[in-house]
Amino acid sequence: MSQHFLLSAAARTLSLAKVLRMSQTEAETVFARIRWEETEGRPVCPACGCDAVYDCRRPNGAPRWRCKACRKDFSLTSGTLFAFHKLPLVIYLAAIAIFVNEVKGKSALAMSRDLGVQYKTAFVLAHKIREAMGADIKGAIVGGEGKAAEIDGAYFGGHVRPENKKADRKDRRLAENQTGKRRCVVTIRERDGRTLTGVFPSEDAANSFIKTRIAKGTDVHADESPAWNSLHARYAMHRINHQEAYSLDGACTNEAESFFSRLRRAEIGHHHHISGIYLHRYAQEAAFREDCRRDSNGMQFRRVVSLVTKNGPSVDFCGYWQRSRSI
Repeated sequence: MSQHFLLSAAARTLSLAKVLRMSQTEAETVFARIRWEETEGRPVCPACGCDAVYDCRRPNGAPRWRCKACRKDFSLTSGTLFAFHKLPLVIYLAAIAIFVNEVKGKSALAMSRDLGVQYKTAFVLAHKIREAMGADIKGAIVGGEGKAAEIDGAYFGGHVRPENKKADRKDRRLAENQTGKRRCVVTIRERDGRTLTGVFPSEDAANSFIKTRIAKGTDVHADESPAWNSLHARYAMHRINHQEAYSLDGACTNEAESFFSRLRRAEIGHHHHISGIYLHRYAQEAAFREDCRRDSNGMQFRRVVSLVTKNGPSVDFCGYWQRSRSI
């Protein structure tokens, strides 16, 4: 029996201990080399793209440069998701290393203990990393002639606790007995390709999303849900009734089910509860982990840091919980 990839030496190319042993200068060098890979770590102005810059570091301060073209000052993290950071850069690199080492997810509480920071700090940092992961699939289109994709949906959140006595329990399948907070995560998985996700009130509401993200000519595999009936006019559909089999007559959605297994285990085993407004971030994180499951932790670390540098300050979390502000 062959060894699982995660148990092999090829899966371990990055050591968390090595990251934590970095000095501040070494962490800055690593971040700069990943951010400005084309210039081998030499700074480039994020405002105008000019590489003619000069050092204007303050005494005992962080690296800082001034652009000769636009005369703007910038730092190592200016214009990235880690802009305006308060902690040492090595802590942020350690957070990414810890995050990618987890197979199904990392809770903010566990991260706060690992890094020695407040829960709120770890919560924001984890969501910024998820935002970077989600940016990798933003606007992506999968499939095409000769390719196959699988679609499926699963519901998360809105749990209604049943009453103690059986006589007092209600049918939780009925809309009037639900909380209204339950949301459907719909996934599109191209075979030997990428995973795309979206969050909707129901599977029926995801049809326009599917049509814009799957190219024409793709063989689409789906289950027996009537929500996918309207897709027959656009794609060659292969349907499977899971009450009969998991795979039958060439129709199969096992790869989509694999994604939901990862996301469900993350919810149950790590996070315990996922708020509806953040559900799409957790789904994007699970998609990233599913697509990179055969990459070493060092490759995943470098990829996430690169995505952090290519995305501007977070719209949702820049300045979030950083300080009290008078109104």
